[in-house]
Amino acid sequence: MEQTTRRDRVQALVVRYDKILMVKHKMLGREFYCLPGGGIEQGESCEQAALRELKEESLVEGRIIRKLSVQYKPENRGEVHTYLVEIDEDAVPGKGTDPELSQEEQSIVGVAWLSLEELGYVDQVYLWSAGLNRIDYFHEKLLALENKILK
Repeated sequence: MEQTTRRDRVQALVVRYDKILMVKHKMLGREFYCLPGGGIEQGESCEQAALRELKEESLVEGRIIRKLSVQYKPENRGEVHTYLVEIDEDAVPGKGTDPELSQEEQSIVGVAWLSLEELGYVDQVYLWSAGLNRIDYFHEKLLALENKILK
C-alpha cells in the first residue's frame, strides 16, 4: 500500500440561520458539496488556514468563533480541524478558486447556502462529524430526530 505524505487540513463552517455555506466541486466525473477548506501551509496556524481557505474558495472574509472538531483523515494519517466561522451579515459569497490547482484542473463550480434537507445523506454525515451538532440550532434538530432501533 502506497503511503502518502501527511498534510493536516482545515474547514470553515459558516451558518446563516438554518443554512450552511457549502462549496460545490466537480471532480473526476462527480459533483459534490463540502465546506470551504484545504491544506495548512508551512508556518500557518489552523485558524489562519481556515480563514484563508474560506476567502480563496468563497470570496468572503470571516472571524473564528470557536473550534468544533478535529478528525483523523485515514488516507494521509493527518487531521482535519473544523472551525465555526462568522462572516458579515451583508457578505455575499462567490465562486472562488483552489490555488493548488491549475486553471484547467479547477474543481470549484459554485457556492451555495444549503439546509441539511438540501444535501445528500453522505454530505450530512460529514457535516455531523465535523461538529455541526455543536451549534445550538443543529443540536436541537438532532435531538428532535427519532431514535429508532433498526432490526
